[in-house]
Amino acid sequence: MVEAAAELIGALPADEVPVPLRRFARFERRKRAKLAGQHIAAVLEKDAAFRGRVAEPLREAQAELVEQVEAGRVPPAADPVRVAVLAYLLRPAGWTALVDAARAELERSATASEEEAAERRVAALKEELAAARSARSAENDKLRAELREAKAEVAELRRKLHDARTRYRSAEERADAAAADAERQLAAARESTAAAEKELRRLRARAERAEAAAEAAKRAAREGRNVDDVRLRMLLDTLVDAAQGVRRELALPATIVRPADVVGGLEPDRQPHRALPGRALSDSDPQLLDRLLALPQVHLIVDGYNVTKTGYGELPLSDQRSRLVSGLGGLAAQTRAEVTCVFDGAELDAPVAIAAPRGVRVRFSSPGQTADELIGELVRAEPPGRPVVVVSSDREVADAARRADARPCPSTLLLRRLGRS
Repeated sequence: MVEAAAELIGALPADEVPVPLRRFARFERRKRAKLAGQHIAAVLEKDAAFRGRVAEPLREAQAELVEQVEAGRVPPAADPVRVAVLAYLLRPAGWTALVDAARAELERSATASEEEAAERRVAALKEELAAARSARSAENDKLRAELREAKAEVAELRRKLHDARTRYRSAEERADAAAADAERQLAAARESTAAAEKELRRLRARAERAEAAAEAAKRAAREGRNVDDVRLRMLLDTLVDAAQGVRRELALPATIVRPADVVGGLEPDRQPHRALPGRALSDSDPQLLDRLLALPQVHLIVDGYNVTKTGYGELPLSDQRSRLVSGLGGLAAQTRAEVTCVFDGAELDAPVAIAAPRGVRVRFSSPGQTADELIGELVRAEPPGRPVVVVSSDREVADAARRADARPCPSTLLLRRLGRS
């Protein structure tokens, strides 16, 4: 009723709208029904003419139902709410009975709906109960299985504990026996030590007497050798002077070809230059490379790319080569060692131009040859007894160097030494 009246208020001229409702006529229809509901209901109750105006649209839209309500008959399939609305607005004879009947029908429908909902709820609860019982049964079965597994585990732990105790007792017995045996051996060792100390004191006395006799013999020999030493020195001077004369006469070169110079390999294009102690040390000892470079006539062979990729592999290959060769030039000038730097030339399309510093020999491996193989040839070309150091962190290169009586050295030590330079 309120919705129908709110619709009508918006359609009526302002002077035809009841005075209490005129201030709501300008509202939107839903706002009128919501905000002016109480006022509209009061006017409908008191103003019969306004009720008739509100019923007119319903009379046109539902003419058949209006006739039935005015006659006091209600169709069985009629909506109770519509019947109650028409009875209230039209107010035929016995309209209150029609409203009460509609209310009773609504209450009966609500009760039936509540009963159906209750039945559905009971059925759902029964299903939940059955599911809970099934789940509880499954959980009980699971707990029983876990209990059986726990009992079996406890039994196994007890057995292991018994075995451990047995082994512990056996170990204690063996330890006691070992302690007793150790005591016996300690006593025997003490006796042996006492005897050895006594023998050592006797030998020291004899050694002191022998040293005194040897020193006396040396003094006598030196006195007798003075004349022979003078004669030998004169002979050596004569031989040296003769050798120098022969070299001048034959025009022999002042320097000789090194063994590494005759080993195959590709030399870089040259540009104008603009400017075995240690075997007892571990490979990680910082003093290893310094000890090796201090050897006379030492030959340092460097696995070029292995060093550069260990120290500064993020640079282009050309920058890596230039940086390493420059550092090796300073190292050669400081130590006066023979330095050969080997690079892998398998991927080079053309010769590489490198301005090698004085004292540094640069070689690239030939086509079909790896840098590791060229390093092996350089090591094998050296005469026996010459100290050769191979700088590489490659395990195969280091093993091959050891087999050739050369001393391998990790690349990190050379990088650290160049960093100090």
